Amino acid sequence: MDQLTGVTIEAIDLAAWAPQALDVQAVAFGLTPEEVMVRLHIVGRHAQQPGVIALGAFDGGRLVGFGYGMPNRREHWWSTVIQPYLEAGGHGDWLDGVFAITELHVLPGFQGHGIGSTLIRTLCERSGLHRSILSAIDAETPARRLYRSLGYRDLARAVHFPNTERLYAVMGAPLPLPARPGGQSAPANSR
Repeated sequence: MDQLTGVTIEAIDLAAWAPQALDVQAVAFGLTPEEVMVRLHIVGRHAQQPGVIALGAFDGGRLVGFGYGMPNRREHWWSTVIQPYLEAGGHGDWLDGVFAITELHVLPGFQGHGIGSTLIRTLCERSGLHRSILSAIDAETPARRLYRSLGYRDLARAVHFPNTERLYAVMGAPLPLPARPGGQSAPANSR
C-alpha cells in the first residue's frame, strides 16, 4: 500500500493533547493564532464533558490527525445554535440520544488515505449510541463528501454560528456507519 500504512489510531487525553491537536486543526482548517487560543479554551472545557471520546492519528509518534465527540446535550452551546434550524426542518429529535462529532481534522498531506474515516468510525463505534450528528462547512468539500460516503445526510443547511461568516450544514447518520466501499480495510491501525 502507501506510506501511510504505519499510521495508528489511539485514544488520547484530550486536555493533554489539546495544543498539538489545535496545531493540526490550524493547518487543516486554516485557523489564525487568535482562533487557536480561543479554541484551546473551548477544547479544555470539552475535555471535561461526560462521555467525551478523543482519538489521535499518529505517524511515528507525531499527531497527524485527531477527532473527538461526546453525547449531545441540548444545553450545549452548539445545540442551542442548531436547534432552530433542525426544528424548522422537522429534525429536532436529532438533538437527543446522539453522538456529536465535535472536531475531526487530518493534516493535508495525510488526507485521502482513510485516516479521517477511521477516526470517525472508531469514535462512533465507541459511543454506544445509535445516531451521530456533526456540522461541516456548507460547501462541496472533501469533508462533506467523506461524511456522505459514511451515511451522513443533510439535516439543516445555511446554519450561521456566531463569530463566523462561514455557513454550515448539520448532518446526521444512523450508527453503525457503513463499512468502507469495496470492503477495503482502512490503512490506519485502530487501538
